[in-house]
Amino acid sequence: MIIKKFQANTETEAIMLAKEELGKDAIVMNIKTISPRGIYKLFKKSVVEITAAVDENIIYKYDKPKTPSPVSAPRTIHPGIIYDDDPGDRPLGKTDISMSAEPSAIEAKLNNLQSLIEKQMYEKEKGNAQATECKAVEASKNLACMQLIYNQLITNEVDEKYANQIITEIEGNLKRDASMDNILAGIYQKIILKLGQPKTIDISGKTPKFVFFIGPTGVGKTTTIAKIASKFKVNEKAKVAFLTADTYRIAAVEQLRTYANILGIPLKVIYTDDEMKQSIDEFSDFDVVFVDTAGRSHRNKEQRDDIEQLMNLIPDEDREVYLVLSATTKYMDLIKITEAYAEIVNYNLIFTKLDETSTIGNLFNIRMLTQAPLSYATFGQNVPDDISRIDAQSIAKQLLRGQ
Repeated sequence: MIIKKFQANTETEAIMLAKEELGKDAIVMNIKTISPRGIYKLFKKSVVEITAAVDENIIYKYDKPKTPSPVSAPRTIHPGIIYDDDPGDRPLGKTDISMSAEPSAIEAKLNNLQSLIEKQMYEKEKGNAQATECKAVEASKNLACMQLIYNQLITNEVDEKYANQIITEIEGNLKRDASMDNILAGIYQKIILKLGQPKTIDISGKTPKFVFFIGPTGVGKTTTIAKIASKFKVNEKAKVAFLTADTYRIAAVEQLRTYANILGIPLKVIYTDDEMKQSIDEFSDFDVVFVDTAGRSHRNKEQRDDIEQLMNLIPDEDREVYLVLSATTKYMDLIKITEAYAEIVNYNLIFTKLDETSTIGNLFNIRMLTQAPLSYATFGQNVPDDISRIDAQSIAKQLLRGQ
């Protein structure tokens, strides 16, 4: 998507400039009159400025029937990828959009109104359009803008039902003359609200806190534990210990032992429930104990039961559980994994390997699906640097901005 501003003496001339540069598919998003200020107002005339956008990859399907739009929910305004630094705002980039064979209700409504935009904008300038037509022009601009944003979300692999939900909730609360900036701001705030505040490890209460890391094989649980533990050890000056129940892979134990030696953290390997109970007394004067569990198939109920039994040895008030997922995992697999683990425990979400994917829609999808709090994200192998708490504002910006 390309967004540019054009100025001319009249609205028609400004639109013609936009069409010449951006092509016949350009969409007018905003129109305003700019009056000169100060002493210059004596020598200069007012000019008309329009904001126009074009996405050459959008395929409009006018032959699809309209379907009713979902009922709009009341809009809630909330103040407001995954990195703690703010990459800053920038215009939406050009995207590669592929529309589904059967457009959603919102898509159908937006597509059918596209042809109305150019016709009625010219009629408005000539003074031939009626008041109702002017209202239709403004509504068409709003809907066309929302279509571009909707498709941007889909490009970033946001589930269609969640993209529709966001657009529907915003649509019913827009003013007739809402600008593109206002529409973007509303959707940006809506995404932040849905993502919620990150839930990170808290050791300010009763200690020791036992923190379990669960999840499928190969997602980077052990490396993630080392990153988090090193920050508590170095930054918080916390008294930290390691437990590992991952006795199925010798390499996993040795990897954690290496990190333990570097950080000066005690490590204990757990083979039985009795050894786990002994560890509760052994580390009673520690602030936090990180527990590495074996990577298990979410389809193997017996293996999941073993993890549940291990975690149940620690009272709920003394433990936190983090489900570690890879951002590169297919969405359908993520659904099955999260549903399987939800059967045994309430968890918070950690996403790894953000540096290995170009889209982060799955983070939003899984948050919406599970309603489990987002916690941390990792984006590289460097310990302890390549990790941070998940930042909802940064996620929203990337979902709207694209790659």
